[in-house]
Amino acid sequence: MEEIENSKETEGLALTRINVDGREIVLVGTAHVSTGSADLVEKVIEEERPDTVCVELCASRYQSIRSSAAWRDMDIYKVIKEKKAFLLLSNFMLTAFQKKIGEKLGVRPGEEMIRALDAAEKAGAHICLADRDITITLSRTWRSTGFFKKMKLFFQLLMSLGSVDDIDEKDIERMKNEDILESMLAELETSHPSIRKILIDERDRYLAYKIKTADGEKTVAVVGAGHVPGIRRYIHETDTIDMAALQTVPPKGRTGGILKWLIPGIILAVFVAGFFYGGRDAGGEMLLLWVLANGFFAGVGALAAFCHPVTFFSAVAAAPLTSLNPMLAAGWVAGLVEATIRKPKVSDLEDLPKDILSVRGFWRNKVTRILLVVVFANLGSSIGTFVALPLMIRVLGAAG
Repeated sequence: MEEIENSKETEGLALTRINVDGREIVLVGTAHVSTGSADLVEKVIEEERPDTVCVELCASRYQSIRSSAAWRDMDIYKVIKEKKAFLLLSNFMLTAFQKKIGEKLGVRPGEEMIRALDAAEKAGAHICLADRDITITLSRTWRSTGFFKKMKLFFQLLMSLGSVDDIDEKDIERMKNEDILESMLAELETSHPSIRKILIDERDRYLAYKIKTADGEKTVAVVGAGHVPGIRRYIHETDTIDMAALQTVPPKGRTGGILKWLIPGIILAVFVAGFFYGGRDAGGEMLLLWVLANGFFAGVGALAAFCHPVTFFSAVAAAPLTSLNPMLAAGWVAGLVEATIRKPKVSDLEDLPKDILSVRGFWRNKVTRILLVVVFANLGSSIGTFVALPLMIRVLGAAG
């Protein structure tokens, strides 16, 4: 059974001692936007002298706060080819949101984690990166949402960058006890409850397992205050936690897989029916509608990202073809063209931490502009498909 020797909460900070399986765990619940949290973390580690310090970081986030050169290692071509443009762009937005909140309050992003790492090194303690990889968390979130919810999520992330200046004291107090992801996605969470399960509950279990199994007899665990109740609940149930499942990106749902092939199949069937029942004139009109709708909206999407003129024409030309091929997308073609014509320089990679702090910066930096081209061209092509199909069916009905 859990034995809590001391538990207290003050101003959003939580300090809990837990004895489990003969080991002592000092759970420090921090407020991500509080200088008091950073001071508390440092003090606890100095006084406790633990064998291990667990921090709510994954390897990629650890690298981003420890190495300024981490941004320079990005291969934008690889990101596009592996279909990770949307994930990377969303990750940038989350980073920017946290940085802007930090600037507003005069707190360096991740200050409490940085201080925990420094204090652990000074104390000679082992460091355990206890959080699940952010890419897996985001991937599982995307897989739980449909296309339109993904777009809502994307624009909500984007608009959040411009809304930081409107945050008042009440919002700040709420954020002190919430996960940074939860703060940004609160609105979508209401309409899609499974998001909370992925962002909070799954990570509570993951954190509890990593903390429980950390080396040594005494562990100090530094986590966001919002995770403390869940960790306390799950830390005695680690035998039932399936870590492999928590680290796996589930395959796309059967419905999505079927639609991926069904929609192109329907479109091709409409084309065939148009030529068969309406002849060359009806078939030609349907083909023109398809090309114009797909090309127009994909081109508009690329232009919305301030793409190069050649990229615009590549999106227009690719969309009518890629929309009929479930394995390709107009945004991928446009993104690769944009990356080739406007290849990011070292300066673009170095400027990323600064440029992502503003909506304008996302369009100014070549790296994020390429990612925007991919996302917006794909969105435009999808809209073009939904616009063209009913118009084609109308032509077919008139021909019949």
